[in-house]
Amino acid sequence: MKVRFAPSPTGALHIGGARTALFNWLLARHEGGQLVLRIEDTDRERSTPENIEQILDALAWLELDWDEGPILQTDRSERHQQALQALIEGDHAYRSQATADEVKAYKERHGSDRGFRGEPEPEGAVRLRVPDEGATVMHDVIRGETRFEHVHMDDPVIARADGTVLYNFAVAVDDLDAGITHVVRGEDHVSNTPKQLLVIEAARAVGLTDAPDPVYGHLPLLHGPDGKKLSKRHGAASVQELREAGYLPEAVRNYLALLGWGAGDDATVLSTPELIERFTLERVSRNPARFDETKLNWLNGVYVRELDPTDLTARLEAFTGRDGLAEAARISQEKIHTLKDFWPLAGALLDGPGEDPAAREKWLDGDGRAALADAREALAGAADFEQAAIESALQGVIERRGAKPRQVYQPLRVALTGTTISPGIFESLALLGREESLRRIDAALAST
Repeated sequence: MKVRFAPSPTGALHIGGARTALFNWLLARHEGGQLVLRIEDTDRERSTPENIEQILDALAWLELDWDEGPILQTDRSERHQQALQALIEGDHAYRSQATADEVKAYKERHGSDRGFRGEPEPEGAVRLRVPDEGATVMHDVIRGETRFEHVHMDDPVIARADGTVLYNFAVAVDDLDAGITHVVRGEDHVSNTPKQLLVIEAARAVGLTDAPDPVYGHLPLLHGPDGKKLSKRHGAASVQELREAGYLPEAVRNYLALLGWGAGDDATVLSTPELIERFTLERVSRNPARFDETKLNWLNGVYVRELDPTDLTARLEAFTGRDGLAEAARISQEKIHTLKDFWPLAGALLDGPGEDPAAREKWLDGDGRAALADAREALAGAADFEQAAIESALQGVIERRGAKPRQVYQPLRVALTGTTISPGIFESLALLGREESLRRIDAALAST
């Protein structure tokens, strides 16, 4: 088996493209096959080196490797010209100067559902001859068999008048030359498939190949939670945005794999080795799949909590650009869902209290100030400043005051961090240590 992922470098790698890359990668690894990375950069205006680098970076972050490539489609121009000339010489393609108006007039004469047929001319764009009778049949593992009746198909343009080939011709030739056995891509390419199959058939007829047609699998569209086509309004739209939002690549792989594919037993949390073991095209649904960032966030949280603390620390330090986060990472692990959640939760413990006037007004009023003063006294007299001793000291304050825990903990939290958000209060106090904790409490008491 040999598959390919062939993105166009006209922007960032979007989530739909990432899923296509993942499905091809899983299929190749499941079957012990090969994955070819081809960059389809024939759109000269929008394809840039920066966009190519973005795609490579996104694939590297997702930890999806490839066996051949990256191959730039533009580097194969000479081969495309050779194949194009062979089809022209074999009378499977012809030059035509037919305009859009002439094509429209042809259809008015022959019927609107009749495909355009032109006559060879000395100059002009190159059109592929479509047989007048019969049909091109697409055998699709996911969608089943689809017939495209030739009578309804125009002779498609496969090269411009200047000789530069168009997408469907280049793709078909490249797939043939690479020995691609399975073409797995989005269902927006279904309409391209009969044109590519006709190019392959013509290529066989002139002796360019004796390879059979590839097996096709067109993946369902991705929708947002509202059932509409996935776009930026639904949240992150590209791999880079997922990375910047603090998601883990292994969690993203797990979630993307479940968009339109099922393991067969309703399993949700699947390691990458499990995905490779279970993945088959036959289990891909033809129904649209829904990308819901809320579900991804939940799944990412599962992965965060399963990380070894040392691993989590390393990832947080790389994500934030800060070091010395081991203890803060440890006490935050159960509360964060993404790497980006960490700093809003624990940053104030490391950089000093923030400013949240509403939190101070609510929790450092008369009763809160009194509770904070009692807590300060108990913490100053604690036998040591480990979590157990801290908890015992604060429990005594709660009992003496006949208070609810939050009536003591929240004033403390605001004094320590400036906000009502932090890791567990006992863990936060232990992280700061007795001296720094008392200093922050004193500053809060002095300012209220």
